[in-house]
Formats: sequence, structure tokens, C-alpha cells
Amino acid sequence: MTRQKREGDGGTPIGVFAMLGGFFRSDRASRLQTAQSMQALRVTDGWCDDTTSSRYNRAVQLPVAGRHERMWREDRLYDLGVVIDYNLNPTRKGRGSAIFMHVMSPGGTPTAGCVALRPDDLRRLLPRLAPGCRLEIG
Repeated sequence: MTRQKREGDGGTPIGVFAMLGGFFRSDRASRLQTAQSMQALRVTDGWCDDTTSSRYNRAVQLPVAGRHERMWREDRLYDLGVVIDYNLNPTRKGRGSAIFMHVMSPGGTPTAGCVALRPDDLRRLLPRLAPGCRLEIG
């Protein structure tokens, strides 16, 4: 965890953040009962992590020029997730992007800065995330 988050440092930002709408892979997870807005991912969904781009730390449609992360992943980490309101408004280039709460890897290996939960725990938590809900990290 870090108070000085930088793009690519592998740290999770410390602070209190709103939980924004979520995402899921409809071929692997069904829409859950939750007050959060949940969007089905598409194969063309991505997230820009290119510090030189005007679209830095924003959802993008692939293909896109510059560095980006694919949201449609085979490793199941993004089968279900919620966007954490970190560095989104305003966006400060280089301060970190694509900070989500998502599915933990099977081996429990660290994320690149996100918050990861076991799939069943994330499914149980989602219905409790009301609009305006905040997450304290640290």
C-alpha cells in the first residue's frame, strides 16, 4: 500500500474511495442483485494506462493506440469487478490507473495495485454496495 501511488509501482493507493459501477463477464458471471450499476464486458473493452494519452485512466474501446489493459481476460480476474474511484476526477497522469476491486488470482498472488477478493466473497459483497458506498484502504 502506498500514499504516493505511481503508474506501474504495484502499490495499492491508501485512502477512502467511492465504489463506482462494476463490470462482469456475462459468459462467466450473471448479473447480480446490487444497487451498483453493473455493465457486461465486451471483448473490445479496455482501460488506458498510457501516461501520454488524453484517455489515461479511462475505459476505452479496442483497438486503441498506446498502452492499455484488456478487460476481457482469460485468467478470470475480471470476471467480476467494481471500479474504485481513484485518480478519476481529476485524472493526474502517472498517478496510477485501473484500480479495481476484482476477483483474486487462484494462488492469491498480489495484484498490480487493485483490491482482490475470493470470487464467493466478492459475490456476497456486491449486493451490499449501495450507491455512495466508500472503501477505506490502509
